[in-house]
Amino acid sequence: MKKLLSIAIVLLSIISCKKEITKEVDVSAIKVNVKIERFEQQFYNTTAQTLPKLKGEYPYLFPAQNQDSVWLNKIKNEEEVELYQKSQEVFKDFDTEKNQLETLFKHIKYYHPSFKSPKIITLITNLDYQNKVVYADSLLFVSLDMFLGKNSEVYHDFPAYISQNFEKSQLVVAIAKTISEKYFIPEKSRQFLDVMINEGKKMYLIDSYLPSISDSNKMGYAIDKHEWVVANEAQIWKYFVEHNLLYSTDSKLYTRFIVDAPFSKFYIDIDKDSPGRIGVWLGWRIVKSYMNNNNNVTLQQLLQTNAEEIFKKSKYKPKK
Repeated sequence: MKKLLSIAIVLLSIISCKKEITKEVDVSAIKVNVKIERFEQQFYNTTAQTLPKLKGEYPYLFPAQNQDSVWLNKIKNEEEVELYQKSQEVFKDFDTEKNQLETLFKHIKYYHPSFKSPKIITLITNLDYQNKVVYADSLLFVSLDMFLGKNSEVYHDFPAYISQNFEKSQLVVAIAKTISEKYFIPEKSRQFLDVMINEGKKMYLIDSYLPSISDSNKMGYAIDKHEWVVANEAQIWKYFVEHNLLYSTDSKLYTRFIVDAPFSKFYIDIDKDSPGRIGVWLGWRIVKSYMNNNNNVTLQQLLQTNAEEIFKKSKYKPKK
C-alpha cells in the first residue's frame, strides 16, 4: 500500500510539473539565418598593418576620436589578453551556441513574424557585466568574457550573487532576455502587484522563447535556491498578503524583492535562505497560472493585458 501511495505521489508530481511547462510549438519549418562573427579573434590578432582593414569592417566598434595607438595598446594589454585567452578556452568553437541561437531565433520568429535574426558579434569588453549583451536591431554584441564560468579567478572581485550567472549556459538566456525587451510593453503603475506581474510577463516571454531551458536557469537561480522558492511558495505568498504588500506603492519593495540581490528582504529568519528577486519569480507564477487557466490567450494578448485582469483571472493560489 505504501509503495502504491509513493507511486501515486510521484505521478501526481509529474502531472503537476507538466502543467507548468510552457506550451511547446513546432518551429521546424521556420527559417532563420544565424551569422556569427568572432570579432575578438580578429582584434587580438591584429597588427598595425591590418588594423585599418579591421576598422573598415567594423566602424561602429572604433570611435573616430580614438587614435590607432589606443587600439594597439589595448591589443597588448595583459589583462585583456588574459580575458581573450580564457574566452578562447571556454568557447573554442561556437557550434553549441549557434544551435541554441538557431532554436531561440526560430521561437522568437514564431511569436513575432517580423523578427529578423541579428548578426552576432562576439567580443571582449573587459568585464562590463552590465552590458553582457547589447541588441541593436540588425546587430547583437555578446561579451564572451562575461560567460567564463562563475569560479573563474577573473571574477573574484564580483559578489557571488552576481557572478553565479557568469556561466556559459547563461549566454543564450542573456540573449533571450535582451531581445525580449524589444517586445515587452511595460505598465507604469507603482503598485507592487503590478510590478510583479510586469516582471512575470517578461519571464513568460523568455519562457516562450526557451521552452527547453530549466526554470532555475531562466531565473538565474542555483538549483538549491530554486528548490527553496518552490517549497516555500505558499509561505511567501502568505507573507505578501498578510503584510498588505500587493497594493502598496512603497518603492522600497522594488529593492527588497525585484532587483538582483544576494537574498530577498522579508526582515525575518528566512532571509538568509532565500534568493533575491522573489517578486519576479512570484509574478512569473501568477502569469503562468493566468495562461494555464486561459488557454485561448496568445502571447501577444498577454503582453497587452493589464496586471489587475491577469491577477483576477489567474486564480492564483499556491498549494500549502
